[in-house]
Amino acid sequence: MKKIIIPLIFVFTFIVLSQAIAKEKPRIGVLRFTNTTNAGWWGRTAGYDLQDMLIAELASMNEFRVLERKELDAVLGEQDLGASGRISKSTTTKIGNITGAKYLVAATVSAFEESTGGEGAGLSFKGIRVGGKRGKAYIAVDLKVIDVETGEIADARTVEGSSKSSGLRFGLSRGGFSGDLDRFKKTPAGKAIRACVVEMAEYLECSLVKGKNDSCMAEYDAKESKRRATTKGAIDLE
Repeated sequence: MKKIIIPLIFVFTFIVLSQAIAKEKPRIGVLRFTNTTNAGWWGRTAGYDLQDMLIAELASMNEFRVLERKELDAVLGEQDLGASGRISKSTTTKIGNITGAKYLVAATVSAFEESTGGEGAGLSFKGIRVGGKRGKAYIAVDLKVIDVETGEIADARTVEGSSKSSGLRFGLSRGGFSGDLDRFKKTPAGKAIRACVVEMAEYLECSLVKGKNDSCMAEYDAKESKRRATTKGAIDLE
């Protein structure tokens, strides 16, 4: 009887451990965005603002272990202060191992277009019109997922966002606009940015959580094919 029970215990333990590993949330960090366009909304803090927006979207999904790297110095400082003996032992933060990321997300704004028109209430500021009856904007972001252990690019995708707006209505979002981007949040540009950040978060969920064999990837592959065809159609080749 013991000869039968012992192998069964090993099999059960293996199954439990396998399920636990399979359910482990991807550990992910987000780098500061970069920009290769002449977008009027891009300012000194825009790269960090977009980084924070994507972090907020990913964290709200509860599908990732999102690691905050911008505040790492503050975390280490708090641990060091606790170890110095100057803080009550009952509230001291213990020095421990900082959780490492499995993946780092790098993003570059590679295309941006905006056009506004129509009559009605509106405001022009440094060549950018806020309001009016009609407005639209388009943004494309080149997304790279880097495997920290190997340094290889585990995934790459161009994600797009666009908006067509009438008036200044703007829906609720998980991560609010801040810094340089705050004054653009109700514009077509702001709405396109928000749409693109949400699309990025949903794509990362599809790629890193659901898996590339999930049906969601077929939808993104179709979008990618359409984007490539549109891009090629806009170029006159001799």
